[in-house]
Amino acid sequence: MPLGPMGPLGVLVDPMTWRAVPYLLVSGVVGLAWYFVLAVTVSASLVLALFWVGVPLAFATVLLWRGGARLERRVLRLAFGIRLADPYRPRPERGLGAHLRWLLKDPATWRDLGYLLVLLPLGAIEAVFSAAMWMGTSGLLLAPVLYGLQEASGGSGFYAEDWTTSWIAGCCGAVALVLSAYQTRGMAWLHGTLATVLLGGGEEERLRASRARGIDAAEAERRRIERDLHDGAQQRLLSVAVDLGRAQSKFDSDPETVRELIAQAHAGTKAAIAELRDLARGIHPAILSDRGLDAALSGLAARAPIRVDVSVELDERPPPAVESIAYFIVAESLTNLAKHSGATEASVTVIRDGRGVVVDVWDDGIGGAVVVPGGGLAGLADRAATIDGVLVVHSPVGGPTVVRAELPCEW
Repeated sequence: MPLGPMGPLGVLVDPMTWRAVPYLLVSGVVGLAWYFVLAVTVSASLVLALFWVGVPLAFATVLLWRGGARLERRVLRLAFGIRLADPYRPRPERGLGAHLRWLLKDPATWRDLGYLLVLLPLGAIEAVFSAAMWMGTSGLLLAPVLYGLQEASGGSGFYAEDWTTSWIAGCCGAVALVLSAYQTRGMAWLHGTLATVLLGGGEEERLRASRARGIDAAEAERRRIERDLHDGAQQRLLSVAVDLGRAQSKFDSDPETVRELIAQAHAGTKAAIAELRDLARGIHPAILSDRGLDAALSGLAARAPIRVDVSVELDERPPPAVESIAYFIVAESLTNLAKHSGATEASVTVIRDGRGVVVDVWDDGIGGAVVVPGGGLAGLADRAATIDGVLVVHSPVGGPTVVRAELPCEW
């Protein structure tokens, strides 16, 4: 799961920290509720199964906990920023018996149940630690205020006996605030890791989800190319054909108009060629195949409306699929920042680590970029997922924005 910034100030200002706090505080209550619901429904299903009444109840119970797991995946995306696709096998077309076998034979069904049962002890620990941690931190931070109120009312100090002690407590509260934020991020990371293992599915499910996302990305790309051809080059070539037809009809009667029409058709043809060239570059730029990632990204940076520094530190070329995905992640990121970020400068860094290629795109814009289904960033995440890569976006309001892609590959 994405960790976000690790510095003290970065952890405090990162919205992910504060989105995780309420989740960790109530996770114990949610786990307790699921424990009782599942204990009652599963027990009733097993008892009533002797009379066949429990079969539909069991069917409904399995659907209930799968629905709870689906909801938990959405909540975890909001709280921790992790994206977990539903790892279920394809649903059968018809038949109650087929649906029941489909539910019971799907390994994801039982991992969902395991997660909801583990949520009780895990959530209880998270809730107790979070409540104690934040109550203590709040008390220390508010010690000067509480002492001032007690002084005004004539009462005795609870957190401190004098102003000096109260301000020392307040300073300790500031340190405790940073430590509490780190502890929150640590618990969120552990919870997210467990959720990824249980709710994210096994290797087969992840591969299936990756293939599905790859198909969606390819279909979206096909629609984009079709739209660009229809709205761009096709219309221009149609206009050229019309101009040439008019020129042919006036060839003998109005030579001056013919020259104007031919010149207009010539300009339209050049514009169509330029659009087709841009379209071909968008499918797979020739410079990427011929000269590699460094030259291709430098070309993107040269066409950007702001200054973009490019650093590619690869001792050898990665596989073509990785190069292509890295290129389009950078291209889409630069397009987005030019349209929406208000940035004045940006940088692109590509390095090799032990597992593959890491691509970072940074800009000093206004931030606030989020990954939404159907959006451009979601499309980039889908592209990365086709090779089991991961795309993480860190973009707090006010900036800066960092788009990081980790693309595994064999060297």
